[in-house]
Amino acid sequence: MRQPARLEALLEALRCLPGVGAKSAQRMAFHLLSRDRAGGLRLAEALRAALEGLGECERCRNFAEEALCPLCADPRRDAELLCVVEQPADVLALEQAGEYRGLYFVLHGRLSPLDGIGPEELGLDRLAARLAQTPPRELILATGTTVEGEATAHHVAELAREAGVAVSRIAYGVPLGGELDLVDSHTLSLALNQRKAL
Repeated sequence: MRQPARLEALLEALRCLPGVGAKSAQRMAFHLLSRDRAGGLRLAEALRAALEGLGECERCRNFAEEALCPLCADPRRDAELLCVVEQPADVLALEQAGEYRGLYFVLHGRLSPLDGIGPEELGLDRLAARLAQTPPRELILATGTTVEGEATAHHVAELAREAGVAVSRIAYGVPLGGELDLVDSHTLSLALNQRKAL
């Protein structure tokens, strides 16, 4: 069945989102058109405002409306700690945990030569310049445990060591409240190898 051209364009536009296939796009579009046109207009305006008004922080590469994001502009943050993360969502997760008071550097991905993502795409030249200009006391690696995440962590650790900066890696292991029989063997192995004395 042939759909109106504007509906087809909406369905195609929604499918650019990760995890949204044809059926999900159809459900979203039909909901907005049938039940929540005002919500659809708010979504369109918020999306337009974000796309036009958000850029990258010149220091950490997180999303920002000004030259510096609110975290980099905050003088209360500990500039002696620098946490390297893969995505802006990782910054949000760490901030919500409430324990970290240092600064960040956002890679917007991880090394993946097969996908054409090398050090340049991750801004590692900017990270190296930052480490040379204002070296922190410690660089904390908070990349994922995928093969690409580990390769990225290794590469960033080498940059930090060349700059004379101490490097640490966030710990991995059994989740709080987790049952050991439900945890995979690789995670248990990491937890055992990274244990600490009490």
